[in-house]
Amino acid sequence: MGIRIFITGGTFDKEYNELNGQLFFKDTHLPEMLELGRNLVPVDIRTLMMIDSLEMTEIDRELIARHCLEADETQIIITHGTDTMAETAQVLAKMVAGKTIVITGAMVPYKFGSSDGLFNLGSAFAFVQTLSPGVYVAMNGRCFEAGNVRKNKLTGEFEELSPLSAGGGT
Repeated sequence: MGIRIFITGGTFDKEYNELNGQLFFKDTHLPEMLELGRNLVPVDIRTLMMIDSLEMTEIDRELIARHCLEADETQIIITHGTDTMAETAQVLAKMVAGKTIVITGAMVPYKFGSSDGLFNLGSAFAFVQTLSPGVYVAMNGRCFEAGNVRKNKLTGEFEELSPLSAGGGT
């Protein structure tokens, strides 16, 4: 069985309007990214929503959880906006058991060309196939357990709330 990918939006999939300078959503870039990364793992991609994570509601998070529960796959990647992915991870950890779920995103839109999105997606693929069942956030080559991660708004980096081991993070 392959990996299920749920798309929820976030910077990962934003486009840039050159006329007014605004970011907006059109279509997901995931198929292009998987082709560029030469992915050979079978995937099933489903777009659940295309929103900025700051606009995500508890109803949206429950929808994501329901889709995770209903998925036949036990390995799930979720693309998500970075501002609230830690909150979504906590909700999923409470609602979904027996599956390995990795939430990832990007600080810079993929279409900008210098995005961290492709690297984060590749890391999420590695983590989802090797970690024990649970819910994780994967950003910038690091992996954090749900409930023990936050986005540092000053540095723009993800960090542990409290060290679980001497090495800090996975």
